[in-house]
Amino acid sequence: MNILVLGSGGREHAFTYMIAQSKRCENLFAAPGNAGTAQFATNVPILVNDFQAIKDCVLENKIELVVVGPEDPLVNGIYNFFRESNSLKDTILIGPSLEGARLEGSKERAKEFMLEHDIPTAAYQSFTAVNLDAGKQFLETLSPPYVLKADGLAAGKGVLIIDDLEEAKTELENMLAHAKFGAASATVVIEEFLDGIELSVFVLTDGVNYKILPTAKDYKRIGEGDVGLNTGGMGAISPVPFVDDTLMRKIEERIVKPTVEGLKLEGIDYKGFIFIGLIKVHGEPYVIEYNVRMGDPETEVVLPRIKTDLVDLLEATGKQRLDKIDLEIDPRAAATVMLVSGGYPEAYNKGKEITGIERIGDSIVFHAGTIQQEGKVRTNGGRVLAVTSLDNDFRKALKKSYKNIEELYFDRMYYRTDIGFDL
Repeated sequence: MNILVLGSGGREHAFTYMIAQSKRCENLFAAPGNAGTAQFATNVPILVNDFQAIKDCVLENKIELVVVGPEDPLVNGIYNFFRESNSLKDTILIGPSLEGARLEGSKERAKEFMLEHDIPTAAYQSFTAVNLDAGKQFLETLSPPYVLKADGLAAGKGVLIIDDLEEAKTELENMLAHAKFGAASATVVIEEFLDGIELSVFVLTDGVNYKILPTAKDYKRIGEGDVGLNTGGMGAISPVPFVDDTLMRKIEERIVKPTVEGLKLEGIDYKGFIFIGLIKVHGEPYVIEYNVRMGDPETEVVLPRIKTDLVDLLEATGKQRLDKIDLEIDPRAAATVMLVSGGYPEAYNKGKEITGIERIGDSIVFHAGTIQQEGKVRTNGGRVLAVTSLDNDFRKALKKSYKNIEELYFDRMYYRTDIGFDL
């Protein structure tokens, strides 16, 4: 089978790493890919939202399976583009339809879906510039901290959690009246703050059947102890140690099943991943948000624990035969630590030479923001490398990753030394 992976981050490197191990994979391509995907796939210089160029690549290379990594092309309707093209309609594309992708593309839509299908989540209201004053009044009815969410995609930076009421009102005005996050904050969802511990559950569904993939927990803040600015993710572990059988049953019965059933009831074509961001409050699970693809860096700890042939899983998803596949999971724990460019998530430099990758033996180095230039691997993004290890528990896995990080170097390299600190 000829396969194309769309994207250029650590998530996409993890997909190519796993797909390349499949006996089903003949030719593998990544668009646009990075220096890591180039180890397993042919990188093609196509941007993820250039649907016409993607179509040409699929037809030229007789590609039968397309795995969409990032959210942008999904929210922009790539699934519908494929289904509406006679020459592409038989190509399997892993990802939801335009309507399904709205679960991530619109926070307001996601909250409405949860309420409609009795899925536990925080109480909320939505506001636009027209009813800004009503939004400020709603904030006065809540207890701090105050949670403000830009409705649209804001590259993971559209959620503000603020302790001071007056500051929350100011930021609401900045978002609605002054377009702090551009068009993404034309509508803002204000919701009650839930105090608990977060985790992520990943589901693969063919629209009728589903498989629950390994749980994961990621660490978003740039600073030690989870302080400072939000990032795309500084590390992750899998499985989540505090998820016991009782909590997992609650998650499946109250959240996973009604989510998949809700998609079916609403006639939404959904063949792909559902990333459910959860919070455990006094032993009960609540949904914080949906994403309609795999997370990053969670993918770098979830996929390496899947022992079932990933191509078999993805093909069964596309053909609505997921109930015919047995999902086998590696019982070992996985941990990943992200190495980032100095200055990230604010201004940072690119083009720094990376050394030491060839010396890593017992960890997997997933490339995130890298590029191959003149025979050298250089930095090409804020998040640069994710060092993933497996061992009997997450502490041993982390120890292995941190030991191997000592072999790696690029100018102003930074990473958190406390991933898993709260567990």
